[in-house]
Amino acid sequence: MLLTLVIVYLLVTIAIGLWAAKRVKNSADFAIAGRRLPLVMIVTTTFATWFGSEVVLGIPAKFVGGGLGSVVEDPFGAGSCLILVGLFFAAKLYRMTLLTISDFFRERYGRSVEIICSLIIMLSYLGWVSAQVTALGLVFNLLSGGAISIPLGMVIGVVSVLAYTLFGGMWSVALTDFIQMIILVAGLSILAVFAGGLAGGADKVVALAVSRDMFNFLPEPSFKDVVFFFAAAITMMLGSIPQQDVFQRVMSADSEKSASRGAIIGGALYILFAFVPMFLVVSALIIMPEQADALIKEDPQKVLPTLVMEKMPFIMQVLFFGALLSAIKSCASATLLAPSVTFVENIWRQFHPHMGDKQELKTMRITVLVFSALVLLYAIQMQGTSIYEMVSGAYQVTLVGAFIPLTFGLYWKRATTQGALFSIVLGLLTWGIFLATPAGAEFPAQLAGVLSALTGMLVGSLGPQAIVNRHAGHHKLAGLG
Repeated sequence: MLLTLVIVYLLVTIAIGLWAAKRVKNSADFAIAGRRLPLVMIVTTTFATWFGSEVVLGIPAKFVGGGLGSVVEDPFGAGSCLILVGLFFAAKLYRMTLLTISDFFRERYGRSVEIICSLIIMLSYLGWVSAQVTALGLVFNLLSGGAISIPLGMVIGVVSVLAYTLFGGMWSVALTDFIQMIILVAGLSILAVFAGGLAGGADKVVALAVSRDMFNFLPEPSFKDVVFFFAAAITMMLGSIPQQDVFQRVMSADSEKSASRGAIIGGALYILFAFVPMFLVVSALIIMPEQADALIKEDPQKVLPTLVMEKMPFIMQVLFFGALLSAIKSCASATLLAPSVTFVENIWRQFHPHMGDKQELKTMRITVLVFSALVLLYAIQMQGTSIYEMVSGAYQVTLVGAFIPLTFGLYWKRATTQGALFSIVLGLLTWGIFLATPAGAEFPAQLAGVLSALTGMLVGSLGPQAIVNRHAGHHKLAGLG
């Protein structure tokens, strides 16, 4: 019965997404909803995009094992990213009326930087989308009592998301996000109240968390602990900023104010609401102590689903899986769309400069389909990797490769193409060396990479021959003032 209801829910979201697809007339409608989304939809689509499987399954698993300090990367870093985008990036980028974030790199630094940054951004999505696909497989496996294998569950999940994303693009994503956020917030809130009651009251849940030092946030005062904590914090906080899905939400707004405020409100709500799944997982330690402890050792991602399936009535199970699927589908649809749009606009177009708008729209849809297939294969190969690790690892490449060129391109007039190239190469090279050698165990690879990227930008822009490129692209950036 539960599986049937979930399938009905999937069919309803597909129908809504396909209805929204009727608004898509051109590539701008597909990529950024024709820049017509009001503030409330920017808030909901921003929140829903961020609130994926890692928040419902990954964050609680990390929190119950290591406390608040272990989840500094997500939700604290991830939510702060959206707030920073709203404060410092949204307005400047919105004025430029671009289709992708990589368009900025072309306008500011030229074609070479555009292509390299596009590849970096596209690569980063593999881990993030795969985490959502993995969670979809897990959900169908649980709901069917093992009758549906995890890989088959992944296929069903991807097809359900693809059904509307392929046709409606950003319009379908935004409308389904709006509905899925309502289901998500209402479902998890009711579950938290019910779980608190089963545990003997919210005060007992909080007291248990305090007794186990779960609210400890700051690291031990040693150099190594502090730098690894700081590196974890900035991975998603800064690494998510040069991402196409964030940019799409900014550019889809109906005004500059909606773009800025939507990101800030969405980020703040994300951080606050991420505490609900954490509360639920601690309540499980009281409601089913022995089982929860065993699951934490085996696979902590299964604690919440097991609590709901074994200790809660049917209606709560419907609410939980409705909320979980809402979180996964909203995140997956956005992360399938973003790299596909980037590929067509910033790489494919290089070889087809005279491509018409209808042809571009068709190519975007084909790319969504191809990328979905690649992600599905990658997710099946990566079975066994934690959802949280898949998501957090995805942002390191954009942190070391694209964050510095974007920020300096917006805020430093002396940034040059040479500086951007030096930054990208040094950042990626240093990051790769630290990951591949024992040095990464002593100093975080992503922090070493971003420091090298900063050095590359300064040296490349201020060094010899930089004067040649210093003003390249500036005549196109009048919208930055």
